[in-house]
Amino acid sequence: MNALTAESPVLQPAPPGGAGKSRSLAADAWHDLRRSKIFWAALVLIVIVLLMAAWPSLFTSADPHDCVLSRKHAGASGSAIFGYDFQGCDVYAKTVYGARYSIVVGVFSTLIAGLIGLAVGLSAGYFGGWLDALLSRFVDVMLGVPFLLAAIVLGKRLASNPENSNGVLAVTLTLGILGWTTAARVMRSSVITAKNQDYVAAARMLGAGSGRLIFRHILPNSIAPYVVVLTILLGINIASEATLSFLGVGLRGDAVSWGISISEATGYVRVAPGPLIWPSVFLAATVLAFIMLGDAVRDAFDPKLR
Repeated sequence: MNALTAESPVLQPAPPGGAGKSRSLAADAWHDLRRSKIFWAALVLIVIVLLMAAWPSLFTSADPHDCVLSRKHAGASGSAIFGYDFQGCDVYAKTVYGARYSIVVGVFSTLIAGLIGLAVGLSAGYFGGWLDALLSRFVDVMLGVPFLLAAIVLGKRLASNPENSNGVLAVTLTLGILGWTTAARVMRSSVITAKNQDYVAAARMLGAGSGRLIFRHILPNSIAPYVVVLTILLGINIASEATLSFLGVGLRGDAVSWGISISEATGYVRVAPGPLIWPSVFLAATVLAFIMLGDAVRDAFDPKLR
């Protein structure tokens, strides 16, 4: 009895929470993200900005278009915690409502750039050959064009359409058409890496066609770095919209934007710096939040950084 007991293997209790089970890349990434302070700080800032864009009435009951010249450059008060600008408009209300157009332009321009970059990068990486060479050279040409100059020229051309009264569509299309090159390069590299894996070769030997290989095997295993690039691109597009609006070729008319507010307040910065500082702070915090989120997701999905 004692000999049998000594020779028998000792059964160890299973680790709590299923730690002994293998996890997927997404599960490992989420495990790291939950412990990242940068991720949660960026996520909280982004949620606040999204709430401001969707329901600005939750943050202020003032009307950003309610301007009275007698309140020009008045200081902060209980009814206007950021004071008033040169037109007597509530700076806090304009800052809160300015998030809507900035987020709308940033999201939809990123979607347009994402679709273009996905199509170009996926086609170039999977098919290769002359198509890869042609698309890669086209990307190089696009990267050689100065972004700001091209955005000004294209933005003015699209804004000449009388239907674009506030310029939202023109700016969205401009940023989407010009901002897909980096995403396309990342997708191409990821597709080339995934295409050479053993599971793709096995699926091809079993008779899988190009469509099944792309959408069932290659794309799901190469989309993570692409999503990270789009997250960072979203913050860049928000800053680009503010830059174009500041230069006078972005949003206009009755649109309320951080870029417009910064542009209008520039000439009065010595008299009243508040109307310039507060939209700049909100813009910088929003862009920083999306970039921080992209960096945190990239670190979580990159096995080399573990």
